[in-house]
Amino acid sequence: MDPTFPETVSQSTMPLDILNVVERFNNQSLGTCFQTRSVIMRGQSFGGIPTVLILNLCFWLIAIFVYAFLRKAAWDYGRLSLLTNHESLISLFFGEQSDKNSPMDPILEVQKRDTGNFSWLINIIKMTKEELIKKCGDDAKMYLSFQRHLILLFLFLCVPSLAVILPLNYSGNLLARNSHFGRTTIVNVGKNDKILWVHSVFSFLYFCLTFCFMVHHGRDIKPKSEGKATKTLLVTYLPKEITDPAIIIKHFHEAYPSCTVTKVHFCYDLRRLVELDNQRHHVMKGRLFYTSYNLANGKTMIRVHPCSRICFCQCCKCFKEVDAEQYYSELEEKLTDEFNAERSLIHQKRLDAAFVTFEDEKMTALILKDFEWIHWGKAPQSSSVTAVVQSHKWRVFYAPHPKDILWEHLSIRGFHWWARFLLINISLFILIFFLTTPSIVINTMDMFNVTRPIEKLKNPIVTQFVSSLLMWAFAVTLPFIVYSSSFLEAHWTRSHRNLFTVYKCYFFLVFMVIILPSLGLTSLDLFFRWLLDSTFLDHAELKFQCVFLPDNGAFFVNYVITTSLIGTGSDLLRLESLLFYSIRLLFSKSEGERVNIRQKQVRTFEYGREYSWISCVISVVMAYSITCPVIVPFGLLYICLKHITDKYNLYYSYAPTKLREDFHMVGVYQVILAPILSMFWLLFFSIVRLGRTIRYNLQRFQSPKKHFFLSLHTKFVCGPSAPGARDEPDSSHLSGPPVLRHHEQPAGCLGQGG
Repeated sequence: MDPTFPETVSQSTMPLDILNVVERFNNQSLGTCFQTRSVIMRGQSFGGIPTVLILNLCFWLIAIFVYAFLRKAAWDYGRLSLLTNHESLISLFFGEQSDKNSPMDPILEVQKRDTGNFSWLINIIKMTKEELIKKCGDDAKMYLSFQRHLILLFLFLCVPSLAVILPLNYSGNLLARNSHFGRTTIVNVGKNDKILWVHSVFSFLYFCLTFCFMVHHGRDIKPKSEGKATKTLLVTYLPKEITDPAIIIKHFHEAYPSCTVTKVHFCYDLRRLVELDNQRHHVMKGRLFYTSYNLANGKTMIRVHPCSRICFCQCCKCFKEVDAEQYYSELEEKLTDEFNAERSLIHQKRLDAAFVTFEDEKMTALILKDFEWIHWGKAPQSSSVTAVVQSHKWRVFYAPHPKDILWEHLSIRGFHWWARFLLINISLFILIFFLTTPSIVINTMDMFNVTRPIEKLKNPIVTQFVSSLLMWAFAVTLPFIVYSSSFLEAHWTRSHRNLFTVYKCYFFLVFMVIILPSLGLTSLDLFFRWLLDSTFLDHAELKFQCVFLPDNGAFFVNYVITTSLIGTGSDLLRLESLLFYSIRLLFSKSEGERVNIRQKQVRTFEYGREYSWISCVISVVMAYSITCPVIVPFGLLYICLKHITDKYNLYYSYAPTKLREDFHMVGVYQVILAPILSMFWLLFFSIVRLGRTIRYNLQRFQSPKKHFFLSLHTKFVCGPSAPGARDEPDSSHLSGPPVLRHHEQPAGCLGQGG
């Protein structure tokens, strides 16, 4: 049985009316608000904010010193991006040459910049925008510009929050003089106080400021023409029987006489081919390493079992030594034969899609306009081969940038893609919201008396620090599951994968970090029962006054502090990557393989996950910026440290990536939503404070229909004010798959120019 329900329930139930519940608890002690909460989340004097700040600062300094050591001592972990030849990686996967530096430039850059243990920090602060764009690309420029706009926004918000809202809250007289932190919150202002209107005005002002800053940033995010990238269309639902590109060219020439097709490239199922190509290049690098190494040091013997580095047994046949160069040469020859065999069969695995390139962008725009009404039954222009190409079934889009395409996923589409997508996300929803929210984990810890020693200490140093640390830890760990699920969904482009990631993570984080802790609910199971069960509120020990308790604001202030210091420190350390990096090195077979692991370890920056994480923290700060103005300076601290950390990681630790420009608008939309939460919080505060008056006015509506709809409106609109809240390249290569462009093309594999 849920602990919030008594075992014996009275037969008489009152009508489901939130305002009745508010009035019913008006005279009860606020000390019981935490009765259904985890013991480690109970309030302390001033919320333990100074102590939590000092402890987090100490942990942050420790993280900086540890990372300064790791980046040079632990296999150049902190400088992987500089030590990796991105030119070879780009050529391997995309078949095109970058206009960046030569392969030796990164090494020279390392020697020039890394002259001391903390020189990297000074270099990041002094780094110019041109340097960053040259190394990291336009996506990094737009992402960091987004953060700079947030820094300026919070600099503006700190002034009214600390100079106007904070003194107004402190001027109230509802709380005792010894309630230092409580007097800084809106709970100290009486319901009859004439200054409450100022809070509403500034709440709307915050929204206007946020909107202006984000619109100014959004003006720089415009999809720009990228040469022939916009001259290429992706056509799907082509009949697989068509193997001659001339038929496609003929159709476009007859249906659109003003349009000239230059190239047609059919799509193929490349999953196995890409896998073999990656393995072959991996082995080739090992052979080249030992060929060069043997010239200087003579013949080298290695043990090729994956556990040879952790097992020193010499008797087992599995651990026998072999000639390194011979081993990699034989393995490369075997994989090359498999690759060529698979490539010779590639024309038998044609997909129902093709890339069609035209002479200029006006032609592609004309064709897209003709196909935009096909969903409504309007057929596009026809030709003499319309019955063969079945153009009335086509779906036509602008082709993505070559660096954005995930070629191995093009074969997964239609029913199989949607079935896979729905299965993954339904399972994810059940797992995340009903089984593994932070609240339910903490409650489980209480059930097994894990937190009893913490309760006995009765020390704000422990209680507040542990509570905010746990919330941050789960808020980091659980979204990783959401983030990882996006890789299983087999999106066609990195932009779409990042887009799904940012929306899923943001939705999950807002519920997990803001809504569920503020409602005092352990999971969505309890949330739906509170929302839909007509008897739940009559018997649950949930109190609406708890939403605006001083300790509520203190909890979220501590959470933002923890995210600012420990969170950015862990981002710098990248503990997850360090763990996997160490494991892969431990199970590597040879030094040549370890060199390749260092190159493979460099991943692209996950903009989707980072946008959702930043937007969530900004939403927390905005939601409590009026009711608890002390949180705003810590929001500024967070975005400043996050900016420096991400700037370093983008330059030193991640490989460049290429996304659609309009993808970066996602962060703009989510940040604009943040101040709206603050307005809702003020609405809920007004309902709680003026519950009796509002209830009297509602009773004047005698019509059953009006009462019914008003009850629904009250229930759904006032829901979040519920009980127990807590403080919180050249595009001419576009259509050719990279794995095919590195080798001589087999006859019939690719189309020909028109």
